[in-house]
Amino acid sequence: MFQAKINAGLLQSSIDAVGVFVDECKVRVDSEGLSVKAVDPANVGMVELDVPADSFDSFEADDELLGLNLTKFDDIIGMAKAGDVVALELDPETGKLKIQIDGLRYTLSLIDPESIHQEPNVPDLDLPGEVVLAGAEINRGIKASGMVSDHMAFGVEDKSFYMSAEGDQDDVRVDLTEDEVISLTAEEDARSLFSLDYLESMSKAIPSDAQVTLYVGSDFPVRMEFELQGGDADVSYLLAPRIENE
Repeated sequence: MFQAKINAGLLQSSIDAVGVFVDECKVRVDSEGLSVKAVDPANVGMVELDVPADSFDSFEADDELLGLNLTKFDDIIGMAKAGDVVALELDPETGKLKIQIDGLRYTLSLIDPESIHQEPNVPDLDLPGEVVLAGAEINRGIKASGMVSDHMAFGVEDKSFYMSAEGDQDDVRVDLTEDEVISLTAEEDARSLFSLDYLESMSKAIPSDAQVTLYVGSDFPVRMEFELQGGDADVSYLLAPRIENE
């Protein structure tokens, strides 16, 4: 059994966060809420999404594993207006997901979960740098870097956090001291390089007013954590680095 009602804006933001890396995913629902773990086909980027039961207008669920085509689901939810409530119900006879938005009723065929990429194991990383800053700052650094290169670095040094990119002709660097971010903890200097294709996609899902926590190391993945809709959902991204040639 699964039936729930949820604000369309929260549902849309959640879809967007997961859709950064995958077009289809396994969705787990139980009495605690809804969760997704997914990794992109190249095994470069991973996303975790958690929407607790109390973030829904109403929520009832047994343990269920749903295979969801995010592209189709996104198209349906995209027809909702601001403030709409989306009603979701799993039909036990057909195994399809019933979706109701205002006067719109849609029945969505689900995917066999076994045919979808296995859920990833989340690595336990000990990353020496932790910085908390506004989503707008990260998005600005990613946008600036995209003007000169196809990759960018996150780093910490001398009690500051920086984002930088080096192109064939131009360079860009954004420096934020510990007084200019919400918080900064660095056990040692660190720097890692990442693909801007992934970061630009990720930035579209990061609210400008969100507090984003970044965990960084040297030639290690970066972990980004932030909330949606003021804490109604938690999102975590893990992105593998590009190893620089000596």
